[in-house]
Amino acid sequence: MKRRLFVAAGVAAALAGVAACGSSDDGDKKDGQTPAAGASSNAPAPGNGKKVTVWLMKGTAPDDYLAAFKAKFEADHPGATLDVQIQQWNGIDQKIISALASKDAPDVMEAGNTQVATYAASGGVKDLTGKVNELGGKDWLTGLSNPGKVDGKQYGVPFYAANRVVIYNKEAFAAAGITAPPKTQAEWLEDTKKLNSGDQQGIYLPGQNWYFYAGLLKDQGGDLAVKDGDKWKGGLDTPAAAAAANFYKDLQANSKAAKDGDEKTQPETVAAANGKVAQFIAVPGELETVVTKNPALKDKYGYFPIPGKDAAKPGAVLTGGSDLIIPETAKNQDLAYDVIKQFNSDEWQTKLAKAIKMLPNKTTLGAALEGDAGAAAMMTGASNGFATPNSPNWTAVESNNPIKAYLTKVLTGTDAAAAGKEANETLTKTLNTKS
Repeated sequence: MKRRLFVAAGVAAALAGVAACGSSDDGDKKDGQTPAAGASSNAPAPGNGKKVTVWLMKGTAPDDYLAAFKAKFEADHPGATLDVQIQQWNGIDQKIISALASKDAPDVMEAGNTQVATYAASGGVKDLTGKVNELGGKDWLTGLSNPGKVDGKQYGVPFYAANRVVIYNKEAFAAAGITAPPKTQAEWLEDTKKLNSGDQQGIYLPGQNWYFYAGLLKDQGGDLAVKDGDKWKGGLDTPAAAAAANFYKDLQANSKAAKDGDEKTQPETVAAANGKVAQFIAVPGELETVVTKNPALKDKYGYFPIPGKDAAKPGAVLTGGSDLIIPETAKNQDLAYDVIKQFNSDEWQTKLAKAIKMLPNKTTLGAALEGDAGAAAMMTGASNGFATPNSPNWTAVESNNPIKAYLTKVLTGTDAAAAGKEANETLTKTLNTKS
């Protein structure tokens, strides 16, 4: 999800052996040895001259953060060496799958949050369920922790996250007499109609922004798909799906973006750079691209969470980002768990959030975003965050995405219920196809 979220929006994101990193019935064994009486599970695993290999994705963390992390880890584990290897997003899925099937996997790997189910299906990822409480799992962002949990077992530990917000032109809002960002979808639609005037677009919204649509569907009480026993059932043929699509249609009527385009083919950052877009939906960091293209727009924008159906809570948002996983064949699973534990700590989560302007993995770390209005809007939205259906086949769904075609049909006049029935047949079939 991290790759798709950030690249497709121009965001991403949020994307999981032995006792110290295994299930609760493994105790606190280290390298297969029973600890001495009185030994604490919080004690660092011994370094013993071992090299701990960690795969992180390009762009995840700056060099100075990684250097400081490495120094801290090696100081806490005398004799150990931490080898952080930076990976490219292109081709990473197959590289991780191959590593999980090998006998020489790295000790820790970063994985896109929506890919964890695919990797776990291989049987090569360590079950970390027994460590969730120790890691403060009750406070994890659900959009990261839920996709890391497959069939009741936690394989992925949340790393960091991002989600979309509304980026708006404050001068355009003031000119339209709008004194505060909308709190409900109804208010948002009315404000957008007011903003859609002359050569100014009330909102720039490509017709196939299925990420945004998925949140609207969630707000209506629906889901893209749910698992029923051992089968998946798509949710695009429901009244909730039709209601969400019709709201999308009403909002998109105030945009000049193509009805058959997505965030990649109709990038918001290109459109907004002309200064005639009152609002667009994106990860806050995308505003930097807009301002780079048109410096005159600096300081003219603000952020607000995507509104929900009522003011009680923000709109649901797909959470992108990364989880951390430990391969079953990792040679240093005790030290691998200690790497994850350090990354998961409040100290290093706060440092990472500030360094990369993304969300930390816990709802309790909002202070890390102090002074960053865009990140604060993301965190508010993340309180109602979710992930794509936790199916190993979800990648196949996105490769020929029926949700995109569904939205375009609705926007061009097809009845939402009829279009949803057709799209749902494709979605359900793909999710239930045996690999």
